[in-house]
Amino acid sequence: MLLYVGIGIGLAAVAFLGYRQFAASAIDVDQTTVTLAYPYQAVTELNATGYVVAQRKASIASKATGRLEWLGVQEGSRVKKGEVIARLENQDVSAARDQSAANVRVAQANIEQAKAELAEAQRQLERTEELLAQKFVSPSAYDTAVARADKARAAVGSSQAALGAAEAGRRSAEVSVEQTVIRAPFDGVVLTKNANVGDTITPFSSALDTKGAVVTMADMGTLEVEADVSESNLQKVKVGQPCEIELDAIPDTRFQGQVSRLVPTVDRSKATVMTKISFRELDPRILPDMSAKVAFLTEELPAGQRMPSPAVNAAAVVERGGRTVAYVVRDAKAYEVPVQTGRRLGDMVEVTSGLRAGDKVVLRPPQKLKDGAAVAIAKK
Repeated sequence: MLLYVGIGIGLAAVAFLGYRQFAASAIDVDQTTVTLAYPYQAVTELNATGYVVAQRKASIASKATGRLEWLGVQEGSRVKKGEVIARLENQDVSAARDQSAANVRVAQANIEQAKAELAEAQRQLERTEELLAQKFVSPSAYDTAVARADKARAAVGSSQAALGAAEAGRRSAEVSVEQTVIRAPFDGVVLTKNANVGDTITPFSSALDTKGAVVTMADMGTLEVEADVSESNLQKVKVGQPCEIELDAIPDTRFQGQVSRLVPTVDRSKATVMTKISFRELDPRILPDMSAKVAFLTEELPAGQRMPSPAVNAAAVVERGGRTVAYVVRDAKAYEVPVQTGRRLGDMVEVTSGLRAGDKVVLRPPQKLKDGAAVAIAKK
């Protein structure tokens, strides 16, 4: 037993001495990582952050007050302009509409009756005129016939006016019924549902336990990024300027955009100007209120130069023996790798061959560093 303990202690001592010897011979270096970089970084004038916002957005409510009887949409539903999305109970206003329609029919019947009486009065007046010419009736009888005809004519006018009033009442009742039907004001997508069947809906939601808006919807074709630009950098931004948009929710894709307009006022509290950036092409994955990063470019890159490529800090690439190399760190050792570089991307350089995204490389490799040398990564 003691023999095994002694052997174990001996092995541990050998390992410790070997580690000390390795640590003493290792070269202290800094380390960096090869990442994917986009070419637009080389022509970026300014960076800003913001959010995706629908420029056409509405909280859909009713002008009428009543209990929600039917709701035909839910979150994510796509609706067309004029489509019925909800309906309030409308028995009372429907009854008023039916009563108004009946009043219209009564007024129309009164007109027919007045016209019939007018026609009879006209015939009576004509007969009285003939008899008066033959001295068979007195002038007073003629005057009576004239007065009756005028009265009948006035009755027709009065009935026609009553019909107009009845039709106006019917239109008003139809509007009241229509106000219980909630329609989509434009093509869009339902974002939130704010009420359920049975809730009481009021125009301004002023009463207790009532709802104002039934749903909130947005036109997904009007999505833009709203970003705050410091007023000190405002001269770097102009309408029509090309941009690259990165969304935190879709990190593997960059979207082309351009500055559509600048809000002509400055936010005093933040000393910024609201800048609105439109998408060149909308993606169905883009949703309102997504956070976004915007790069304002000095020039627009062609489609062939928009894909990401491996890039590394330019200080990690050095000349050794007439070759361009970098030192890849694996298992606490640095291995010399020939590389080919491309465009300069800020403080980084594009790597066209030799390195892959995710590789760990030595930053600012010292002259004494050789292929396969042991290295110790400096702690930050």
